[in-house]
Amino acid sequence: MQWNQFDTAGKDNMTCEVIEIAGNGGEMINAYYARPTGAGSYPGIVLVHHLPGWDEYYREMTRRMAQHGYLAISPNLYGRFGYGTPDDAAAKARGAGGVPDAQVIGDMDGGAKFLRAQSNCNGKIGIIGTCSGGRHSVLCASNSKSYDACVDLWGGGVVQPELTPQRPKAVIDMTADLACPVLGLFGNDDQNPSAEQVNQHEAALKAAGKNYEFHRYDGAGHGFFYYQTPLYRQEQAMDGWSKVFAFFEKNLA
Repeated sequence: MQWNQFDTAGKDNMTCEVIEIAGNGGEMINAYYARPTGAGSYPGIVLVHHLPGWDEYYREMTRRMAQHGYLAISPNLYGRFGYGTPDDAAAKARGAGGVPDAQVIGDMDGGAKFLRAQSNCNGKIGIIGTCSGGRHSVLCASNSKSYDACVDLWGGGVVQPELTPQRPKAVIDMTADLACPVLGLFGNDDQNPSAEQVNQHEAALKAAGKNYEFHRYDGAGHGFFYYQTPLYRQEQAMDGWSKVFAFFEKNLA
């Protein structure tokens, strides 16, 4: 279903709740789960939250996916650092140096396994994230066979100038292992990733013969979907959402 194309005669109800799932290494973590309640068989979407945390924006984004006909789950990557407001939890995570890549892969795989185990899942799973979550989406799709489609929304750090204990390998160096089609949306005024870094990422995908599509927006920088911030760009964001829904419909229906 594309943006604003629902049937006004329909009853597109949904259920939303915080649940626990088995994450990396089988450890139980909390996750926000939203799904349509009508009869049918639905694809799944795993949402990887951004650096600001497992916040209200990501709960809303998860519900938006359910509204458009997906079983949608957003695991909490920061729960192991402690709880509190999203800002508090994100600060604890940053203070600890962030989440190790291997743990992100395991937690998101846990989300994908949970969705695929639901009786009303059609077996197709996508992954999407913004900012650091965009990088994590490509990371997961390059290290797991769990996903049938990947959306990278301005993922900073794919072309990684410095390695860290949490990020021991640049995601761009994993391109050969990417296991599904990728959609990338970027603002040309962004500095993380910069236009040159997006060029490098695209060149690597092309050289590896991967199925991808990149779209770049003039007049937009980092976070141009974020309506709650001055970064928001209405025209570019709405065009971007249309491309996200079209991409998932093509690859997951």
